[in-house]
Amino acid sequence: MIDNFALAISHGLMMLAIWALLKRPDLDREPGPRDRPARTKPGREDRPGA
Repeated sequence: MIDNFALAISHGLMMLAIWALLKRPDLDREPGPRDRPARTKPGREDRPGA
C-alpha cells in the first residue's frame, strides 16, 4: 500500500516547483532581435590583462 503522506509530500513539492517556475518574471518576456543578453560576471577572456 502506498503511504499517503509520502504521496502528499512528493506531489506538494512538484506543485511548489511548478508554482515557482510560473512566477518567474522572464516567463512572459520574449527577447527581440535587438535585445542584448544580460551581462554576467566577467569571464577570464573579458578581464583586462588576461
